[in-house]
Amino acid sequence: MAATAKATKPARFVSPRRRSMEGKVHVAKKEMGLDEDTYRGMMMNVTGKASLTQLSDAEVEKLIEDFKTKGWQAKPKAPPRFANSRSKGADHPTARKARALWISLHQLGAPEVGDGSEPALEAFVKRQMKCERLAWADQSQMDKVIEALVAIARRNGWDPKSKGLPEVKVRLIEAILVKLKEAGYAAKNWSLSEAAERIAGFETNSPSTPCSWGDSAHVAIINKFAHLLKTGRKD
Repeated sequence: MAATAKATKPARFVSPRRRSMEGKVHVAKKEMGLDEDTYRGMMMNVTGKASLTQLSDAEVEKLIEDFKTKGWQAKPKAPPRFANSRSKGADHPTARKARALWISLHQLGAPEVGDGSEPALEAFVKRQMKCERLAWADQSQMDKVIEALVAIARRNGWDPKSKGLPEVKVRLIEAILVKLKEAGYAAKNWSLSEAAERIAGFETNSPSTPCSWGDSAHVAIINKFAHLLKTGRKD
């Protein structure tokens, strides 16, 4: 019996300019230490899409500019002997956890975190630990940084030490919703499901629980809620 030929996807033509822009996005993602969820959440917040290949050239440029507002800078290529290790964000697990907490606190509108950028996190670490760079902090210092960030979260109504990542994100969504209600951007009687539908356009399938909505939904709702809290606009 003859083998059935596999269907192949049409080739995607990528211009040199587009290739260069996508390269900058990947470099920024790596140098900022963004995990996949945070990266796609930022992309969704800026463009309304969660896949780089779906973005127009203008949207990719907009995403790159957003990275720059958060502290990332494109650097010219240099020979390895001129490489500057200070230019890269710390990439060990505790640093990634600190970075994720910092960005989440900014989304929550914590007054202690008015800037969610990497330089702002570095400045916070310097104030807390008297350590010049996040990458230079030892484990004991990093534990204290995490404790300080968790304390900020709890003062702002969010417990990031809930059991399991879905619950952590749902608790963040709930905490942002409290602030939206206080600011008058959401009705006092809205449930979490109703707010997710009215603000983020996410339709829940009753009787599903918020923890079962899925990670991509959680990220999208967090970004939509945070955008409304910061700007007073849904779009």
